[in-house]
Amino acid sequence: MMTAQEVLQELETLGSEQTRKTYRRHGVGDNVYGVSYAALGALKKRIKSNHPLAVQLWASGNHDARILATMIADPAQMEEALLEAWAHDLGNYVVTGALADLAGASPTARACMERWTTADEEWVGSAGWHLLARLALTNPALPDAYFAPYLARIERDIHTQKNRVRYAMNSALIAIGQRNDALAQAALATAATIGRVHVDHGLTSCKTPDAATSIHRARARQRAG
Repeated sequence: MMTAQEVLQELETLGSEQTRKTYRRHGVGDNVYGVSYAALGALKKRIKSNHPLAVQLWASGNHDARILATMIADPAQMEEALLEAWAHDLGNYVVTGALADLAGASPTARACMERWTTADEEWVGSAGWHLLARLALTNPALPDAYFAPYLARIERDIHTQKNRVRYAMNSALIAIGQRNDALAQAALATAATIGRVHVDHGLTSCKTPDAATSIHRARARQRAG
């Protein structure tokens, strides 16, 4: 079984300057080795699930180690206090999305989402809306009425939110619109009201998807499939 130090050493070896430059353009910062997702995936297969190791890797503060931590952590052991602590460590949208995916498989996903979507801090708020998007896509048991207040909040607040929160809210809108015909119509009405969502993607070529177009395309794929 690998120790945290051994994993960190291997991550450093696997990193490259080219990948570090790419990650930095996406706002990752300087504490990064620049490990490709292919290499992270291979390392995940070797380690498998190892929750104590995940906790240690997250504590290192290194970006690549934190992404790997979200891959090998046991969602069942991601208690609310731990998720809350990790959420307040977030510093870029890449690891924010990875944490939201992990949180979405945890027993306290809804509680975290409901709290984080009200947060003033940009990354915590962004994690909350990304988590809502994940729940919309993966939890068929939630009734349509559960999503109505979030559509109302998106319509009311999206243009006044912080940069990456706007992006996450737009993603949640698209995800809600993919659930069924009724929510698609409600989400499309929200999209028509809010219009274009402006997000600063920095030095990257990333773009903010148009919600209405994305919902129509997703629903068409669902009908065809």
